[in-house]
Amino acid sequence: MDHDELKRVIFDQHERIKNFQIVPREYKFDLNANYVLVGLRRAGKSTLLYKIVQDLVASGTDWNQIIYVNFEDERLEEFSAKDFNDLLLVQSELSDKKGWFFLDEVQNIEGWEKFARRMADSKEHTFITGSNAKMLSGEIEKKLGGRYLSKYITPYNFREFLGAKNIDFSEKSILGTKSGGKIKRAMNEFFFFGGFPESLSFFDKREYVSSVYQKVLLGDIASRNSIRNTNGLRLLMKKIAETVKDEISYSKLHNILKTIGVNISKDVVIDYIGYAKESYLIFAVKNYFSKFVEKETTPKYYWNDNGLLNLFLTDGEPRLLENLVAISLKNQFGEDFYYLKSDDLDVDFFVPNIKTVIQAAYSVSKIGNDREIKELVKSARLVKNAKRFVIITYSEEKTLQVDGINIEVIPIWKWLL
Repeated sequence: MDHDELKRVIFDQHERIKNFQIVPREYKFDLNANYVLVGLRRAGKSTLLYKIVQDLVASGTDWNQIIYVNFEDERLEEFSAKDFNDLLLVQSELSDKKGWFFLDEVQNIEGWEKFARRMADSKEHTFITGSNAKMLSGEIEKKLGGRYLSKYITPYNFREFLGAKNIDFSEKSILGTKSGGKIKRAMNEFFFFGGFPESLSFFDKREYVSSVYQKVLLGDIASRNSIRNTNGLRLLMKKIAETVKDEISYSKLHNILKTIGVNISKDVVIDYIGYAKESYLIFAVKNYFSKFVEKETTPKYYWNDNGLLNLFLTDGEPRLLENLVAISLKNQFGEDFYYLKSDDLDVDFFVPNIKTVIQAAYSVSKIGNDREIKELVKSARLVKNAKRFVIITYSEEKTLQVDGINIEVIPIWKWLL
């Protein structure tokens, strides 16, 4: 590729990074390692790279050592695998010192993996981002042979969200009347519209989240997997959203679609769900009590951002609450948390590592939610290593003593902090 054009792309990116206001996030990087940042589109992967660049420059690295290339830049439409070597040549033209390479949305270039392996083998400092199924952690490990650390990046958690809005969430602020009110108002926004970083600057947040969803659905899923029946894909995602809180099998989803006239096979349903998981749109939580096959085929599905789920719901507060709890548990414990379902028990979440059983109930004051309490009491008897019992509500807080079991009722905003 023409080196002058490549330098223009790099210098333009330098100017963008210099002027970009960074919101601190809860990720740490070892600068002696190489990284691949993966996750949902618009979750803030590029911004994290900007922060690394800004920190490097602040510590004495020269801008001419920074080779930052965003492969969604239209000037790089003709860029191919054979052009990667030009990045090394351009860096040597710009500086005699060792370079730092940032390859943003690199999955757009077929064959990028070979260059990435060569960079690692040559001890070049390299950071890579990607957003879709080609950048799955498992696939990356195979393609890069352990040369890179994989870092999963999510939209803002609630602490980061408050930080982005300059809202203090120290213990003193939580207890204060005015400051506590600010936190609760922010919780309402976060609850319904999620944590996509760019959404904070949009007046119509729902429209912004919808645009992200369409890009993932039609780009990362439909286009990249050559799906022609996009209507079937859309309806499947809608039905999955409507089943949040409930376990559901491939067969049941297939039958639901069949009853509304969507003619796709069960195998296609399985494929579509796989694509949605690979694109970081949804994730599955398995039943702790199930056998292996049932664990894999009859999970509960949740969405990786509440704003995405809320696109499909009307009066969906209970589902949004449980979804937000699931997101937080996933971000803390990966796949090592479950739901509990048997003939004798029905509990939303169990986290073996911290021996905690959790129910998500929008309100425990409403008639009928004594079931949530009864199930927790039963879990103390039926789950041998359960030690802590929690009900997460939208706003209520209290402590209950039932049949000798201590049950903590915690509002979601406080639990997330």
